[in-house]
Amino acid sequence: MIINLLSEKMEDEKKEIQARLVENKEELKKEEITDILKLISPGTLLRTAIEGVLMAKTGGLIVAHNEFVENLFEGGFKINTRFTPQRLIELGKMDGAIILSKDLKKILYANVLLIPDNSISSNETGTRHKAAERIAKQANTMAITVSQRRDEIVLFYRNLKYTIRDTNDIIRRATGVLQILEKHKEIFEYNMDELDDEELKKKPRLTVALLLIQRGIMTLKISETLKAYIIELGGEGTIVKSRLKELLYGVEKEVDDVLRDYSKLGLSKSRKILSLLSYDELLNLENIKQCLGLSEDSEYIMPKGHRILEKIGISEKDAGILIKNFKNLISILSLKREDLIPFFEEEKINEILEKISHIKE
Repeated sequence: MIINLLSEKMEDEKKEIQARLVENKEELKKEEITDILKLISPGTLLRTAIEGVLMAKTGGLIVAHNEFVENLFEGGFKINTRFTPQRLIELGKMDGAIILSKDLKKILYANVLLIPDNSISSNETGTRHKAAERIAKQANTMAITVSQRRDEIVLFYRNLKYTIRDTNDIIRRATGVLQILEKHKEIFEYNMDELDDEELKKKPRLTVALLLIQRGIMTLKISETLKAYIIELGGEGTIVKSRLKELLYGVEKEVDDVLRDYSKLGLSKSRKILSLLSYDELLNLENIKQCLGLSEDSEYIMPKGHRILEKIGISEKDAGILIKNFKNLISILSLKREDLIPFFEEEKINEILEKISHIKE
């Protein structure tokens, strides 16, 4: 079954993470990577400087200083002056590395020779790239190489290697992903309207709920790719970021509400298992059904009612009481005044009955 396979996958992922932690002692956090990429995003002074070095065809090696870097270079000369892109571009004409202050506000040294530990593993071929990778790993710092021959900029940070792409290329890729996301959101909204109608029937089709979950999870997965592009774009990604926010509005909550209504495993567990499914696995509705703990022959299932009750304005607390005592949406929509007396005061009963009457109409 898919549940067993996913449990094995989760266990394998856990072992893999543990192995990496043993090897690297400490893994980079997502937030840490995001912060580093922001430092070199378009519009920043550092990005302007390294792009200027690339255009000048001189090549360069830039390292952020910390207490570990201090003993890992020799020669060159001390500058200790305010950082500007123009100064860094000029200093990049020399062969040695440039050392910036930790906050990137000063140029501390220029034309220095880096002397990292050569026993540190490196997959790089060029001398400059090897030095940058090793210094980043050994000193837990950021090193940037600007390659004249390869015509590329590469960031090294601890055990991370990241090739900085051209801004126009990133915008083109982001626009393409945005178009795909818009199509998914259009289908998601259609499925949402269809599920609204279906849940008011005495025998609602489970397939409609599964299709909504499928499209919602796909939309959220695709959005992660777009979020990465937005980080790379920095100030240039404002329009893309705004459009993404519009497209994602309400999607995650809608998916969660459907899972609360249909999952036998609970919201948290079903979300965790669904997050492990690949795009190909998501295309099979039977996989999604099993992620909800439902049997293969399940064709009709009564929703608990979280989703619809919230839409008609019944509070989460009141909805919880209704669902706990009357089990599903169809039963709740059939309630009479006398059914509610043991659980609510008169004013609340009138309010609930009025809202139920409204949705039935």
